[in-house]
Amino acid sequence: MASKFQQLQTKAAHVSQFVTKNGGSYHKELMEKNKRYIQEPSSVETCQLLANQLFYTRLASIPRRYEAFWKDLDFLKQFLKTKETCSIENASMAALIGVECFAWFCGGEIIGRGFTLTGYYV
Repeated sequence: MASKFQQLQTKAAHVSQFVTKNGGSYHKELMEKNKRYIQEPSSVETCQLLANQLFYTRLASIPRRYEAFWKDLDFLKQFLKTKETCSIENASMAALIGVECFAWFCGGEIIGRGFTLTGYYV
């Protein structure tokens, strides 16, 4: 156990040295590449303004999303009513989407457990 701790401590020291050596240049490069997203002057008031704009923009999009949800639900109802026109291609696509959703669910559960397959740490 002590050797594992020593290895971890050594790796942490190497990472710390790397970040100290290269962190400034990486930060400069990142800021230069994404300078179109930076709002000047960067102050608390500007951040609050942007947060409010984001909140109210998302709030304004709720009616469109609500309408799209009901439109998609109506399409699904019509599709389920006409099962006779359902082809193997449509059924296999629906099954594939279902498997993908289940896989994302399982991945989220594993990540939520702290990357364990057996259970939660208590």
